[in-house]
Amino acid sequence: MNPTTPANAPRLLGDIGGTNARFALVHGDGTPITHEVTLPTGQYPDLAAAAHAYLQQVGLATVREACIAIANPIDGDVLKMTNNHWQFSIEATRQQLGLDSLLMLNDWEAMAMAAPALQGADLEQIGAGEAVPDAPKGLIGPGTGLGVSSLVRSRRGDWVPIAGEGGHVSLSPTCEREADILRVLWRTHSHVSAERAISGMGLENLYRAICELNGTEAEPLVAAQVTERALTAQDVACEEALERMCRLLGHAAANLAVTLGARGGIYIGGGVIGRLGDYFARSGFRAAFEAKGRFENYMKRIPTYVIRAEQPALIGCAMGLGIQPGRR
Repeated sequence: MNPTTPANAPRLLGDIGGTNARFALVHGDGTPITHEVTLPTGQYPDLAAAAHAYLQQVGLATVREACIAIANPIDGDVLKMTNNHWQFSIEATRQQLGLDSLLMLNDWEAMAMAAPALQGADLEQIGAGEAVPDAPKGLIGPGTGLGVSSLVRSRRGDWVPIAGEGGHVSLSPTCEREADILRVLWRTHSHVSAERAISGMGLENLYRAICELNGTEAEPLVAAQVTERALTAQDVACEEALERMCRLLGHAAANLAVTLGARGGIYIGGGVIGRLGDYFARSGFRAAFEAKGRFENYMKRIPTYVIRAEQPALIGCAMGLGIQPGRR
């Protein structure tokens, strides 16, 4: 937080995904995050245009500080989004918005920064396990793509977020059916990453692959339609696609847990899981998470949590500005 900015001055927060741009305001005096608005990214050419539209909507000409989380690696000044048409310069955006400072974070880096502040109803535990204090935490979640990050303690005792691009690791089948699905996906993708099956686009890919394997014609369904038909038991291919995605997420989360030694727990976020209600707890996610052969007992001791807090990435952005926002 800039010491020259008054504590009660508003700061801009943002969480930019492949489909939506979520904005809000926070003050440095411990009050809750306010004025949350979601804008469709497809209606704006870049971040500056969307942020200008938001500020105009909430009646602000400008702000002095901003922290924006974005579904993209932060590598240099120019950002070109993987799952979106936006491409922009961070410094040019700062100048266009008239900001003294603009902090850009990977969206799942912001999620990791928020994790220590989540408690009570913010989290729903799936399965057994108990977090080991100060042990590493892993975060993963399907949205438009698949986000992955982690959180570790430094020698000084601070939590340090680690941004990564774990959604682009190679998808690993764990049974013959998943191997068959992978073979179908290989026909259109030379590299089948985890997010090609564990995400909104992944649900669509799984549905089409399953229809092909079943010898049925796939309808032009988007992820929300696949989910709705699965939850209402209208279509067996949709039902299998959703269940398969949950199981594949369990395997991916387990790989993250053993790689990181995440005995502090695995946190599941992302818009796809948030729309499943109590289905996710009944799915094969946790069984897949624990299915690690000789390491099954190790996995059973690691808790897995669904993040139920509203806009956790915005909480992480506030903390990136050195502000602990109040909770409603």
